[in-house]
Amino acid sequence: MKIHQLRYVREVARQGLSVSLAAEALHTSQPGVSKQIQLLEEELNLQIFKRNGKRLIGMTEPGQIILELAERVMLEVDNIKRVGEEFTQEDTGTLTIATTHTQARYRLPAAVKEFMQRYPGVKLTIHQGNPVQVAEQVQSGEADIGIATESISSFEELLCLPCYQWNRCIVTPQDHPLVDGKPLTLERITKYPLITYDFAFTGGSLVSKVFENAGLTPNVVLTAIDADVIKTYVGLGLGVGLLANMAYDTKRDSYLAMRDVSDLFPASTTYIGLRRDAYLRGYAYAFIELLAPHYPRKAVDAELKTKSEL
Repeated sequence: MKIHQLRYVREVARQGLSVSLAAEALHTSQPGVSKQIQLLEEELNLQIFKRNGKRLIGMTEPGQIILELAERVMLEVDNIKRVGEEFTQEDTGTLTIATTHTQARYRLPAAVKEFMQRYPGVKLTIHQGNPVQVAEQVQSGEADIGIATESISSFEELLCLPCYQWNRCIVTPQDHPLVDGKPLTLERITKYPLITYDFAFTGGSLVSKVFENAGLTPNVVLTAIDADVIKTYVGLGLGVGLLANMAYDTKRDSYLAMRDVSDLFPASTTYIGLRRDAYLRGYAYAFIELLAPHYPRKAVDAELKTKSEL
């Protein structure tokens, strides 16, 4: 058994069972990937993948177990590489951040700018997705750090550090009836079509629970992960936008009216998510502290140690 065989199994699974895409991602040949997986299966005397002819159509039960173990092995291999790089190439390497559009667009820029000035030799990559996708990327090792709200904290393999709290606002065209100065209520908001984040009404989220507890069902006509998309469609008169306060800029978004609704919804917490068993490079700690100054390296290490002992 060889490490690269486990890497091939993991990548094929990540690429939706596409050997060609896995080969492309691994910068090798498709026949080479297929051959190495076949050799591993012969050595173990079992099938890792289900097949229909030459096409992979799923994973067998032992294949699922092998994949989980392969993920752990590859993570430890990556950790070993990071240890070597930490002591030989202190200020060079890569850092991958998984986050939502709102965080990437409105909260991260200052930290990213400072980080890139401090560590010009580090290649920084930002992956965008919804909170579940962010958590999954950190969990799988595709990202080093995840930054998202709500559902990321439900992933048991992740250490989630509270970063900051935020709340919401309503945005409408300037001549909308909700801009009449009268108090805003959930009942008034539900009288109009609503445009909001695609994760705001899934998985028993905080927002959906607020409406549910009030016995109200909002008319959600459009959802998006991008706050700028939400504002665009609000500007077209297609509905009222419910989004994060931080996503409204008084100058850039002056064509829209904004009303704070923090009194209608509990505050949400944005978390920094880390794998409990991942080795963090020094510059990863630095990025965390830039984003959340209350989490210097000693505090992060203390949290990791505490959680690992539970």
